[in-house]
Amino acid sequence: MRLSEFDFELPPELIAQHPAARRGDSRLLHVEGDGGGMVDRQFSDLPGLVRAGDVMVFNDSAVIKARLLGHKDSGGKAEVLIEHIQADGHSATAHVRASKSPRPGSRLVFADGIDAKVIGREDDLFVLDFGARRVLEVTEAIGAVPLPPYISHAPSQDDAARYQTVYANAPGSVAAPTAGLHFDAAMRESLAGLGVELVHVTLHVGAGTFQPVRGDDIDAHVMHREWYSVSEQAAETVNRARREGRRVTAVGTTSLRTLESAARDGQLAAGAGDTRLFIRPGYGFQLVDRLITNFHLPKSTLMMLVSAFAGTDTIRRAYAHAIGQRYRFFSYGDAMLLERSH
Repeated sequence: MRLSEFDFELPPELIAQHPAARRGDSRLLHVEGDGGGMVDRQFSDLPGLVRAGDVMVFNDSAVIKARLLGHKDSGGKAEVLIEHIQADGHSATAHVRASKSPRPGSRLVFADGIDAKVIGREDDLFVLDFGARRVLEVTEAIGAVPLPPYISHAPSQDDAARYQTVYANAPGSVAAPTAGLHFDAAMRESLAGLGVELVHVTLHVGAGTFQPVRGDDIDAHVMHREWYSVSEQAAETVNRARREGRRVTAVGTTSLRTLESAARDGQLAAGAGDTRLFIRPGYGFQLVDRLITNFHLPKSTLMMLVSAFAGTDTIRRAYAHAIGQRYRFFSYGDAMLLERSH
């Protein structure tokens, strides 16, 4: 397939610059399966769209303050966006914006006497070593919330709270798993009270989620790696639901990619590792029946993922409907409930 097949025209005013006044105040477009209708709902209607025994899978990764401002030791400003914290906890791959790329062996200098040594490259990313300091300690001390590039305002205290799910537990993401932003504690309690099993997995979202696809041949695109983890309990809950014919709903594309990355012959395997899974039309889903997701950027890998899940023509119709009905788009925008195409 060609990149142009995943393009659409979006009026700029439909890009949500701020979240709804309260979590759950957003709209929900229910796309009812193969050739099905489009039903305009409120997100608060979600409990009426579930069954007892459904499993709902959430990504509990927490957004870190991954944007660091500083300068090169040779002079010149440098802006760093942490992409992936390495297993040692003291080094990371990162995007670095500077007038000239820093060379291996040079240092980037930040506030509070903090610096990092550039020790190499990994594709278009830089590998930074923070020495005795842990990366998470550095980001918490001097970092800023890395809002998406299409949000025009500087991050505020409100963003620090709202660009984070209420169940975030595992620090490591540089972008929020945004479908989860619609859920407050009361909604999750309501779902559990209806017999829905709430399951947590972890996938640390990288800035690569915003990376454009270069070139019109989408098969040539390579995803950035992202770390994920599935517990024994999560695997057993999902596998039992599959055996018993109960529905599995992924809350967000990151939860879906975690489940599919850890799928082994129709079963969910516990464990942790890196994934570069690129889901596009033609992909054979193993574990997920329904997907709750926000509206995604034109020509993005996430547009390809939802097209694979619900059908390319269905997604085109859904996005045209959402634009016509003035839904709010992207991270702080409204949501969809998609049924998997068969």
